[in-house]
Amino acid sequence: MTRTLLVIDVQNEYFPGGLLPLWKPDEVEARIVSVIARAKASGDNVVLVRHVSKADAGLFAANGPGSVIRPAILAAATDAPVVIKQFADAFQETELFSHLTKTDELLICGMMTQNCVVFTALSRAADDLSVRVIAELCSAPTETVHNIALNALGSKGLIASVTDLWSS
Repeated sequence: MTRTLLVIDVQNEYFPGGLLPLWKPDEVEARIVSVIARAKASGDNVVLVRHVSKADAGLFAANGPGSVIRPAILAAATDAPVVIKQFADAFQETELFSHLTKTDELLICGMMTQNCVVFTALSRAADDLSVRVIAELCSAPTETVHNIALNALGSKGLIASVTDLWSS
């Protein structure tokens, strides 16, 4: 089975100093960096997603510092393709699916749990894939919002943990 780790929107906008700082973004980023190394060592593919707004200013403005993927993520996934999106669903009007041609299992992590992570995990474009969201590798505006989104995904059997997916 071929797996792909999809890292959604780990961008400056969600960290202190950005326009929409999330709950524990630094801790989540550090865990994602660690898992990227584990995924690559296991032969899994890695694909990064970057949200870019059509607007010239504000949240995720294309030329703004907030839309930039975090340097630690880019350093951990140096050879990973970067998919640019403008909608919550990372499949919607992007070339994401072209990077998943040999993928059987899509492992999703990133930001924001209740928005881009959920919409991508439930996308009809992913119907032919086994999709799982890695709970401890996601963040939302608050812990409560994060947990509500995970509970909803869990009711669909779409939640996994790092230890479920990669042995230590």
